[in-house]
Amino acid sequence: MVIVRERSLPAALLMTCSLMTQLAGAGDWPTFGRDPQRSGWAFDESTLTVEDVSALELKWKTQVKNTPRALSALTAPVVASGVATPSGIKTLVYVAGTSNNMFALDAETGEVIWNLVFEIHISPKDQDIFQCYNGITATPTIDRKRNIIYAIAADGRLFGLDLGTGSIRFGPIQFVPPYAKTWSLNLVDDVVYTEISQGCGGAASGIYSMSIDDRLRPVIRNLLIAKTSDQGSGAWGRGGAVIGRNRRIYIASGDGEYDPLGGEFSNSVIAASLKDLEVTDYFTPHNWAYINKYDLDISCTHPVWFAYKGYNLLAVGGKEGIIYLMDADSLGNKDHQTPLFTTPQLSNDEGTFEAKGIWGGLSAWTDEEGETWIYAPIWGPVSKRAPTFPATNGPNAHGCIMAFKVTIGASGNPGLQPAWISGDFSVPEPTVIANGIVLLFRRVKILIRLTVGPTSSIGASHF
Repeated sequence: MVIVRERSLPAALLMTCSLMTQLAGAGDWPTFGRDPQRSGWAFDESTLTVEDVSALELKWKTQVKNTPRALSALTAPVVASGVATPSGIKTLVYVAGTSNNMFALDAETGEVIWNLVFEIHISPKDQDIFQCYNGITATPTIDRKRNIIYAIAADGRLFGLDLGTGSIRFGPIQFVPPYAKTWSLNLVDDVVYTEISQGCGGAASGIYSMSIDDRLRPVIRNLLIAKTSDQGSGAWGRGGAVIGRNRRIYIASGDGEYDPLGGEFSNSVIAASLKDLEVTDYFTPHNWAYINKYDLDISCTHPVWFAYKGYNLLAVGGKEGIIYLMDADSLGNKDHQTPLFTTPQLSNDEGTFEAKGIWGGLSAWTDEEGETWIYAPIWGPVSKRAPTFPATNGPNAHGCIMAFKVTIGASGNPGLQPAWISGDFSVPEPTVIANGIVLLFRRVKILIRLTVGPTSSIGASHF
């Protein structure tokens, strides 16, 4: 297993786009984390190898017309290969921007093949603030069945755009409240899903879905986990809602009101049925009141779903610096508070709500020997109470990636066995796994680069 770090590129998004482009030859990257389970695993990649990964280099960089807002600029890239465009068959990289626009770029050259500024018919009531950008925040998702990419514009309408030309082929249809803060889209069985957080545009937190099989009769459903938009419980994992192969959809929620009988689920993991968005299960940590009081919400990560030795599993972490491993079919057992396994404290001994703990999202894959692995992006120093890792890579005062092997413990249940820990890696993002190679990304530079000028930058590299 090889770890690759991004060192020289000016922003985490550059390297993320680079990787998505490189892996496009092995297949599409249609959604955040590659699959509806948000695993981050390019399972069919075979070109990138341990021997030649060191030759990965920057091949192009493109400036696109997008104005950053607060801590946001461009969404994570998604990729479609074999797309028919007016200039031939191409692999295209797609990103949306906070200026309410969409870009499709040639993966080989970085040339903008098409771009679209979404037409808006309503103005926001409130000006941009730190958490509410009044722009696109949800990573789009690709529908290869129809060769359409779906995106939510700033005014809350869902657009379906032709992959090759950008022409509107679905909608626009009002999906969520205007200027709501939505997160990465997911698509399963002709239904598009998103999650909402932080009360932007007056939108209540929860899961929102829209059927796309009949463009004239779309069915829209909501599962709200807070009674009003100012009661929190925001679902703000960057990867958005996670959909398991057991036909359940999962989100992690943040601080807010907690009354499961009344339908309010703060600081919890919630499972719902795909078709009707009915709550089927939930898990709430025993110390939820402490988490709520000190703003340590677990929703700063999106969960990851994976299968292991007959189990359907779900893992999530958060600001508190602890990973919870759950049975995806029975999240918290009968009392809704008993996961299969809980790690010791991994980070954030200070108990602070900012820039410490586990952020972004976990990743998972299974290697050729059948071993299953979990990777966690750690912000800040490792906890003094963290377990011992057999393999280490020097000091890691600012952050790191922790790797765990999934095993069956003494209890007979799956657990997480510490495997290795990276060296110092400030503000890491969720990892991507390709042909036994773990690629690491950092976020810190994007906050500097993308807030000082009128343009945003993306790029791609080949080896």
